[in-house]
Amino acid sequence: MHNKLINRQVQARHHAPTGKKILVTPFIGRVGMLLCVLLLLQGCADNEEVDLTSRQTMDDRQAESFMVSAAHPLAVEAGLNVLRRGGNAIDAAIAVQMVLGFVEPPESGIGGGGFLLFHDAPNNRLHFFDGRETAPAAADEDRFTVMGLAVPLPLAIPSGRAVGVPGLMAMLELAHSQHGTLPWHDLFEPAATLAEQGIPMPDRLKRQIDQDPSLLLFRDTRHYFKTQARDDNPKLQNPAMADTLRILADQGAAALYQGELAEQIIARASASWIWPGDLQRIDFEQYTARQREPICASYRQWTICGAPPPSSGGITLLQILGMLEQFPLPQMEYQSAEVLHLIAEASRLAFADREFYIGDPDYVEVPTQALIDKDYLRQRAALINPDRALKKIYPGSPGQSPQRLGAAFKAPSETTGTTHFSIVDADGRLVALTSSNEMPFGNRRMTNGFLLNNQLTDFSFNPSLDNLPHPNAVAPGKRPRSSMSPIIVFDAQGNTHLVIGSRGGSRIIGYVLKTLLGVLDWNLDLQDAIALPNMIHRGDVLELERGTGLADLASDLKVRGHKVKIISLESGLHGIERTESGWRGGADPRMDGVARGD
Repeated sequence: MHNKLINRQVQARHHAPTGKKILVTPFIGRVGMLLCVLLLLQGCADNEEVDLTSRQTMDDRQAESFMVSAAHPLAVEAGLNVLRRGGNAIDAAIAVQMVLGFVEPPESGIGGGGFLLFHDAPNNRLHFFDGRETAPAAADEDRFTVMGLAVPLPLAIPSGRAVGVPGLMAMLELAHSQHGTLPWHDLFEPAATLAEQGIPMPDRLKRQIDQDPSLLLFRDTRHYFKTQARDDNPKLQNPAMADTLRILADQGAAALYQGELAEQIIARASASWIWPGDLQRIDFEQYTARQREPICASYRQWTICGAPPPSSGGITLLQILGMLEQFPLPQMEYQSAEVLHLIAEASRLAFADREFYIGDPDYVEVPTQALIDKDYLRQRAALINPDRALKKIYPGSPGQSPQRLGAAFKAPSETTGTTHFSIVDADGRLVALTSSNEMPFGNRRMTNGFLLNNQLTDFSFNPSLDNLPHPNAVAPGKRPRSSMSPIIVFDAQGNTHLVIGSRGGSRIIGYVLKTLLGVLDWNLDLQDAIALPNMIHRGDVLELERGTGLADLASDLKVRGHKVKIISLESGLHGIERTESGWRGGADPRMDGVARGD
């Protein structure tokens, strides 16, 4: 797909220009330095081989009553303590998320957003809460262009224009107001105490800080992260975050959207460095978390439910599974060129549809049911040659959607700063919550102890696609498309079977897919399915996880017509599955997390 900056008036303008001009000379003067820093950063994670050995025994990750699986033991323990006090899965989710915001700040936090999938088992109801960030009223479709050209992603990430109105706190408060049982105030104290007293710096965070030279760009991140990491025995301590958490505990999420915290986010995003932001107080005051209908479809004997738009995760996963359902995967081996080829081709077809049809449903009409229709997916699967990769991939024409066959698909460019955790409580309620700052360390700016997000870089930088309006073009108040994929699986009798999700940007879809196939098609223990080597295809290149047996299949896959890259693929899968005696968890060995329960 050759994106063209044409048809500039295809969408009506909703507002007047802001009047802010880009200062081209200072902008260009900083480009060289910033590109060097951030391009260097992109190669830092590819140097180590992956260790897929679980840190837990089977007994350690089994429970009869309730369980939490998350990316750090302190977050898991905070959630378990809430459950031990009689709290439910929603209560525990707030405690877990707040601790994760402290112990792994690059991934998520108060300044970011998220999606929450909740199964209220006692009432047999499934709920989805959308806490995705929104663009300011001043945003327009040319937000990330200069002189008619799309800005390179590394330049946009640390700009003030990348910062959206954070949605995580509003989403958690909405879910708690409907389903929580313990007092809101009490759920913040575990994280506040840890942030106030400090902990030994997690090894993974230390590595992230050491490998990320872009943290030097801003004084606040340079001081907080680089200074603490330089100590001989580095300690992670954040009194400013402790204060913020206690404000939110006392005043609710409104403190982030109506008080000084909002003003300070706006001021920090507006600081002049390349591109100052244009957030205003009204953008915060008008922000609302939304409830949407989860998206569900069958896969063999299972029912799989996930995130609807503005996430692309649910639709794209269900599309890939619907195509793979036409092939005898249960009789095949995952670590074979035959299976990787089928997964790659189904993924390419689904990602083509993703690019052409999925955006914020409050702004564009997404043909959700047509995209996951069984007949449509059989037609798409029929395009797959079991022996040879398609030379070009085109989006399909689901239902009555306009035919978009004029150009081939080009893969998206997304970053990977995200976390996921899964919870089951004593009454069988389930939470799958994926939250994100977007890029690890987000926008690189901090205020009041937390990082700002760079989620608006998830919008398409080009407003047109194949001579039509891009469904993910920037617009005032719009939510950028996401790949976050919280998933809950039900068996043929309607009982909960599995809850899972991952970190990883647009690779999240492939990480979750691999694990679902491992559990559902190959009957693997969840931990073993999570530890399967990662493979990803998002449209351009078949990526195989470095340091695993998949690298041995590269030659065969190239013969089949694939462009192959062997790289580090750091997923962050955390899930829980039902067993005959209770629950069994899985935690990604690529991260620092665990799965534990009582």
